[in-house]
Amino acid sequence: MSAPDKDPSDFLEKPIEGNLLDKLSEMDERFVELEKLISDPDQQGSGKFQDLLKEHGSLVSLVTLFRDYNKSCASLDEARELIASGDDPELKELAEMELPDLEQEGRDKARAVRMAILDQQVEGGDDCIFEVRAGAGGEEAALFCSDMFRLYSLYAEKRRWKIEVLSESSTDLGGYKEITFAVRGSGAFTRLCFESGGHRVQRVPATETQGRIHTSAITVAVMQEAEESEIHVEDKDLRIDTFCASGPGGQSVNKTSSAVRITHLPTGVVVSMQDEKSQHRNRDKAMRLLKTRLKELADREKQEEEDALRRSLIGSGDRSDRIRTYNFPQNRISDHRINATLYNLDRFMAGDIDDLLDQLEAHDREERVQAL
Repeated sequence: MSAPDKDPSDFLEKPIEGNLLDKLSEMDERFVELEKLISDPDQQGSGKFQDLLKEHGSLVSLVTLFRDYNKSCASLDEARELIASGDDPELKELAEMELPDLEQEGRDKARAVRMAILDQQVEGGDDCIFEVRAGAGGEEAALFCSDMFRLYSLYAEKRRWKIEVLSESSTDLGGYKEITFAVRGSGAFTRLCFESGGHRVQRVPATETQGRIHTSAITVAVMQEAEESEIHVEDKDLRIDTFCASGPGGQSVNKTSSAVRITHLPTGVVVSMQDEKSQHRNRDKAMRLLKTRLKELADREKQEEEDALRRSLIGSGDRSDRIRTYNFPQNRISDHRINATLYNLDRFMAGDIDDLLDQLEAHDREERVQAL
């Protein structure tokens, strides 16, 4: 008979000791050092000041929790010493009464520290770039791309995030063969990264005359947008081509060579941009997208090397390659990664997606606890 799985809370509430204690103590020392540097007038005028502020901000929450935990441990040790010494019966009795609460407080604060560490382990952040592409299903898949873009736009509006369309390839019926857009706002990538993958839809298309249910698929890739200083690209590694922009059906919509295609020679990553009338603006957008794809590629390779890749960004677009199914006749949405089924597809498509995102975040956190 195999031993039962350990409760994740057993790990989370253990005393902090060993290598973890050493690492947190080093972090506390670094935090003290950063506070001195930030208050130094010479540093405030340096080019590294913003980096110091950013590092300080990334540590403040965890260091505060760690210090609270240390205070709790000190109180617990003091109570145990009073009980062990027995020099003062009244103080001993008082300490014995407080001991269970102090022990529980220690467990709670150890858990808070470990949960903060798990949150820091999430590869996440703020601004992100979506690439939504039609897969199997022809025009119906393109229409579903449009529906999903509307869903993400409504959700972004709800969270007061900003949407910027970077490029799009539309169809005659108002769908998208593909659309690329940025979502900007606090925690956008961390919240929306679970949308990456294959999405399958089952419904009666508007073009269907006999009422038959069709199945089609799209793919969604969510990538954390690279900061300007995060990815360095050498000019010698780029091939930049310009050409005339084209519209639906391939007809020319611009007689000047305003469209831009950039190829990153070392990796073979290619991006193109033609939505702006200005070649300069198209090039700027293309470079942003290129750096984001290079960052995603580097992050993915790093995860694979560490054998910690839990999600691959997009599938092949085949009907069977999916993370989620949208069944319109049954008003049902099913997320196959966590075996979750909800019967509120109408509200979901209107941007009410927090319930499912909460479940996905909880599942991801549980997996990381188990991995630890």
